[in-house]
Amino acid sequence: MTGIEEICQTVISRIKPTDEERSKLVDLAERIIRKIDSLGSDRGLDIKGILVGSSARGTWISGQHDLDIFIMFLPHMDREHLEEKGLEIAKAVSLDAESFEERYAEHPYIHAVFEGYEVDLVPAFSVASASQIKSAVDRTPFHNSYVTFRIKGIEDEILLLKQFMKGIGVYGSELKTHGFSGYLVELLVIHYGSFVKTLVAACSWKKGEVIDIEVHGTVVHDDPMTMIDPTDPARNVAAALSIDNMCVFIDRACGFMENPSESYFIPAVPDVLDDSDFKTIINERGTSLVGIVFNTPDVVEDVLYPQMHKLEDSVCSMLERYDFRVYNSGVWAGDKAVVLLELESSRLPAVRKHDGPFVSNTSHAKKFKSKYDESDTFSNVYIKNGKYMVEIPRKYADAKKLIESELTNCSLGKHVGVSIGQEYSVLENTDMLGLTDDDYRRFLRRFFEK
Repeated sequence: MTGIEEICQTVISRIKPTDEERSKLVDLAERIIRKIDSLGSDRGLDIKGILVGSSARGTWISGQHDLDIFIMFLPHMDREHLEEKGLEIAKAVSLDAESFEERYAEHPYIHAVFEGYEVDLVPAFSVASASQIKSAVDRTPFHNSYVTFRIKGIEDEILLLKQFMKGIGVYGSELKTHGFSGYLVELLVIHYGSFVKTLVAACSWKKGEVIDIEVHGTVVHDDPMTMIDPTDPARNVAAALSIDNMCVFIDRACGFMENPSESYFIPAVPDVLDDSDFKTIINERGTSLVGIVFNTPDVVEDVLYPQMHKLEDSVCSMLERYDFRVYNSGVWAGDKAVVLLELESSRLPAVRKHDGPFVSNTSHAKKFKSKYDESDTFSNVYIKNGKYMVEIPRKYADAKKLIESELTNCSLGKHVGVSIGQEYSVLENTDMLGLTDDDYRRFLRRFFEK
């Protein structure tokens, strides 16, 4: 037995669900589905409940108590009917749960907790093919059918690849993570045949890698990686995957094949960054830290994080336009939401050089000289490299003041914009230590240590 085989056996013994776990999951799913079918019958609705996702396919990892149960409506029903009656049934089912709440993705669904299991009750249309979907979730049952038939005998290989990706931090297609979805992992193993073969293949991946299992060959996607959905040829299963996470996987796959270690399968949990370490890091780096802090909007992460990244990008662009150099940036959300920016310096000189037109450009040159001859400047208009130039007062020499003055002119998503409109603060350096949440302090450590 090779080192890799021994490691894989050890990992599988740790992550594969026990018969007892499987039995409990199946029992709960069947009871919820029976309740859905019964409530539908009582209300004269032609619906049925089905279990989908990794829990239906036997590719879930031990200890993860998540169930995706769809409430399937006939396709001729309209969207309003699906949302109204779907939520009605889901809420009625959830009366037996420890807790439940309404959430919203493409349309509303119910997230409930039954006997310690997190259960998403999602209304969907039972369309005849993935090409006829009326909402994004409608294609999930087709994924279920496609994968279930093809993974017989290689379920452990999928578990290994999932755990490997969890260990290196690239698992999850949520817009917070931009990693590999469970469905993408399953397709990779179906395509390459095993966990190890997938790692070997990944070492040869390039940006723009295309995998087309069913050889549809119909659509070109401008993404870091393309996995043509076998059930819906127009869709890229890997659309959410970022170039960085793709490259992290390539790097770690090659590293594991060169020097196998079980450590690749164990997620690294950073230590909480305490005040003393934070101050030491800031002093050693010699940079400036600026944070925008506001109340976290009450929306699901897939709605929140795109808006936070939109704000992050917009603020970074604004800072660069005003000559502040951004070294690093990141976002975090708990009770508070934070957009964190590391700058080369949060202070700039009061003076700024301003280029004018070439001397030979007579009409523009005359206007430029006229404007700045009569302005409050640090210098006269002079000539440098054939151009007129003048040294003028900088509008914003302080990054905090710039953000406070111009933040509402940045690109703000709907929910983030509402929250910032109500209240926000701009903190600098050690002021960021006012947030004491352990997860936030781990985020700070990852921010600096990568």
